[in-house]
This record gives sequence, structure tokens and C-alpha cells, in this order.
Amino acid sequence: MESPIFHLEKVVKAKAEDMEDFVGPLDLILHLLSKNKMEIKDIQISLILDQYLEWMAQRKRLDLEVASEFVTMASHLIYIKTRMLLSIHDEEALSEMEQLIASLEAHQRNENYTRIKAVIPDLADRYSVGRDYLCKVPEHIPEDKQYRYVHQPQDIYHAMLAALERSDNRLPPPVSAFQGIVGREPYPVADKAGEILQRLARFGVTRFRALFKGNRSRSEIVATFIAVLELCKARRLHLAGTEEDCTVTCTEEGGGELEVTVDAY
Repeated sequence: MESPIFHLEKVVKAKAEDMEDFVGPLDLILHLLSKNKMEIKDIQISLILDQYLEWMAQRKRLDLEVASEFVTMASHLIYIKTRMLLSIHDEEALSEMEQLIASLEAHQRNENYTRIKAVIPDLADRYSVGRDYLCKVPEHIPEDKQYRYVHQPQDIYHAMLAALERSDNRLPPPVSAFQGIVGREPYPVADKAGEILQRLARFGVTRFRALFKGNRSRSEIVATFIAVLELCKARRLHLAGTEEDCTVTCTEEGGGELEVTVDAY
């Protein structure tokens, strides 16, 4: 009778995967956290401890040596779990947990740095290869502002409906909402002409630029300018000087009331 043939490829592979060698206990704990899809700060000490001890027991059954540092970490995890079971608010146990989490985070950062450092030479080689490639200079595309699309009337109608739906059917704000922001403030030219005459009756003479001091709006500035023109037209004012330095005086001609039909807006 021929000797039976046993196919143990999958069995041996599974054992090799389960018995993966780790540099230290922190690597094993990080592997268990990744296996359970668990963050370092959300570590469940009971679950990790059970899987940690199971890993050590499998190595012993396969007559594999367990390093002393793994045994030390196992005892440390058992100590933390025991203290936490005895008292939830055990400060010493919480301090031990914080130290363990800090060690895991530091070890993980060191591993990430090692991986990045190992990739840097490959990236440097790729740069040296790519820098010798020649790229075509960008071409200038002439600007064309003519709208060349043709739309059907129903397409424009549907686009308008879609725009109205996006606006949540909001009505335009009332005119009162724009009060103090947008609006016009009419200033009667006749009132401004009276102010100018009163000022000249009091002071006798004034400078042209001084008439615009104290104007609080564009409408009042325009009313001042038109009032001066109307008073000059009626021969009630006399302007003398240059464009930079012009004086305004009151004349004795053109008595009576001043009729002005222009208002500045």
C-alpha cells in the first residue's frame, strides 16, 4: 500500500500568519488594535489582553520561544485590568493606562517615520527620471466671447424654473429694507440759495470752497453749486478770483425773491 499524501499548504500558511513575529510587545498590541479596528485612545484592555494571552499560548503550544519582554507586558496588562476592575476611579490604573497609550502613540509615530524614510529614496529616483522630460509650452487659446449654443424655448423655461426652485421661492425684500442703505435725498436749491444769501448778509464775503463745507450729502453739494449759478444768473452774487482762490460777495442788484425751479437729486 502506497503512503498517503497529505496536502497541508493552507494549514501551514494559516499558522505562519497567526504566528507572525513582532519586534516587541508594542508591535503586537498595535497589530491587535488594527485587527479589531480600534483606535489607540479607545483601547479596550480586556479584549486586547485576551488576544495577547491567546497569542502567547499558541506560541507555547508550537514550542516557540516567547521573549521575556512579551511576558513582562502581559503581566503589566493583567495588572492594569485588575486595578480597573477593582476600582473604576483608580488613579494609579488610569495613570498606567495613559502611559501605555503614550508609549503606543510614540511607537506608532516612529514606525510611520521609518516607513516614510524608506520611501524617500524611491521618490528621489523618480524625480531624477522625470526632470529630463520635455514639456510642450502652453498654447494661447484665443478668447471667443460669442455665445454659440442654441437652446429650445422649453429648455430656457425649465432652467428658469430650476433657478426659482433654488431660490426657495423667496419674494424680493420690501423697499423699507433698503432704508438708510440705498435711496435719494433731495435738497431744494431755493433753500440752499437762501442759506447762501443769509451767510453773505452776515459776513459780507466768503470763499467759494467754504460754501461746500458742512454739506452732508451729494444732493446738498449739487444744490449748493446750482444755487450759486442761479444767484449769479439773477445778479445777486459776484464771483472774483481764480479757480483755486475764488471769493463770493453779495451785490445790490436783482432785488426781490429768487425763483428757482431746479432741485438737485
